[in-house]
Amino acid sequence: MRHLHISIQTQTLSAFEDDTLAFQCQVSTALNGPGCEEGSGKTPFGSHYIRAKIGANEPINSVFVGRRATGEIYSSVLSKQFPKRDWILTRILWLCGNEIGVNRLGNVDSMSRYIYIHGTPDTEPMGVPKSHGCVRMRNNDVLRVFDWAPLGCPVMIEV
Repeated sequence: MRHLHISIQTQTLSAFEDDTLAFQCQVSTALNGPGCEEGSGKTPFGSHYIRAKIGANEPINSVFVGRRATGEIYSSVLSKQFPKRDWILTRILWLCGNEIGVNRLGNVDSMSRYIYIHGTPDTEPMGVPKSHGCVRMRNNDVLRVFDWAPLGCPVMIEV
């Protein structure tokens, strides 16, 4: 069975087929650290699964706002035009928590917090916490994960 493991401590995403490591890549989780509370800007921890996969046929560096492709392709010019935008690029893997009271329902619901695994500008650093709560990845890496991980794929986010 395929599953993903995200380590907040090491800033890595590991993809497993049963107990065998298929691949691993660097990520960037929240600047504010781990936490599940709504409005915290933190990356939720615990057991999750991929609830939705968005952007399957969009080109690399496609820009998403509100989970919809805008038709824009990220560039340095676009970045200067919208300097405050939290760039969500290429693909979105929308996470849903499995643990009631930890990362599901109430004010700790990962899905209603819009917690994703998604692409980010390649100029952004990986391996260091810098996101607003999501798990950011290089665009080529998020393409690989998107194609590899099935809908419903288990995702463990560990502190």
